[in-house]
Amino acid sequence: MRSSTRLRLLRGAGILLLALGIVHLLATPHIATLVRDSASPTSARWLTPPMLLNHILVGVLLIPLGYLTTYAAPHAVSGASWAQVVVRTTALSVATLPVALFALMGTRYYFAAPLFVLGAALTVTVAVTLLVVAFAR
Repeated sequence: MRSSTRLRLLRGAGILLLALGIVHLLATPHIATLVRDSASPTSARWLTPPMLLNHILVGVLLIPLGYLTTYAAPHAVSGASWAQVVVRTTALSVATLPVALFALMGTRYYFAAPLFVLGAALTVTVAVTLLVVAFAR
């Protein structure tokens, strides 16, 4: 794979991870609504805080992961071992997200939640791109 293409794809994947983190944070209020509409008031009060915490933590962690991927991209392309470790570790970590997403969530939430569709599409796109590009020679 040509180095300029590899660099653009790695940077693009990093930027998409940043965007995914932002989309995740923007979708957080919808999680509270989903819980309130799907559970009894007592259950909703019990379930909402940990679900919001989880959603916020994932969004917050995706942002630096995207930044690190973007930052390491030119160094990984030039062969720096530390940067290759960063982008390959990110690629393997992000590759688990679509698997977990579809295994745990199924497809029942997709059509009623456009942000969920966007997040799932970004996750799959970033995972595939990173796996191909991070391990390319």
